Amino acid sequence: MGYADDAVYRRPHCFRRQVNRAAAALAGMGLTPENTVRLEVRGRRTGRVRAFAVTTATWRGDRYLVSLAGESDWVRNLRAAGGRAVIKHGSRIPVRTEEILTSQRAPVLGAYLEKRALSKSPASEARDYFGLQPHPPRSELERIAGRYPVFKILPGQPQQEAHHG
Repeated sequence: MGYADDAVYRRPHCFRRQVNRAAAALAGMGLTPENTVRLEVRGRRTGRVRAFAVTTATWRGDRYLVSLAGESDWVRNLRAAGGRAVIKHGSRIPVRTEEILTSQRAPVLGAYLEKRALSKSPASEARDYFGLQPHPPRSELERIAGRYPVFKILPGQPQQEAHHG
């Protein structure tokens, strides 16, 4: 049973959380594939910075974050932070993000599946997370798009400018 079987977030098991922490640390140092990055976002309840390993997708020259787990912690934190975050893959880059409409997600999901996530093949990603056959048609991606939040990555405002009045 994959995440695609229901649209709600299912918290990963303890082992998976530990793997994500390790992957986030490696991604932050730039030791993962280029599309696997460390996402740092302020926690919606604690206000402390939380770090997550996430895989980006590139479509038409723009980069996107795709939540395989649906309404995950990082998605809820990112929304609460007004889309502001930091992406690290060796260097630290402040970014803003905008959640894209469900009707615009299918091509980004397709682009995501064309790339390999950390130690997963595109066919395995399609089956395990999206509940689809390998190389799904666009109509299938459109059918499931509402279950998977997608955020466009935009340049962030430099820290110095944020404090000027």
